[in-house]
Amino acid sequence: MITIYHNNRCSKSRSALQELEKSGKEFEIVHYLDTPPNQAVLTTIVAKLGIKPIELVRKGERVFIDHYKGKTLSDEEWIEAMVKLPVLIERPIVISGNQAVIARPTEKIQEILG
Repeated sequence: MITIYHNNRCSKSRSALQELEKSGKEFEIVHYLDTPPNQAVLTTIVAKLGIKPIELVRKGERVFIDHYKGKTLSDEEWIEAMVKLPVLIERPIVISGNQAVIARPTEKIQEILG
């Protein structure tokens, strides 16, 4: 099953959703701002992406600029920050099995769809 962590207000997220719809494959939508991932789920997502937690943080968000810019946090602390403030999570994230991509640009979704 394919899962997309989606924010409908984001044009890149909407584009990724359209790509999934065109693929004809079954998928699940997680509106992560309404139902944020917990620490264990977010840690798993980061591992599947093969990145450090800081690489999943949206550094242009006002909350990042106001509260986190210039700070050095551990991986666990970044995970905790994203769980507490899911607006910090980069989007869209598309996951299939043990593969995951941040679909920016949207074409990256093809890595999941094969």
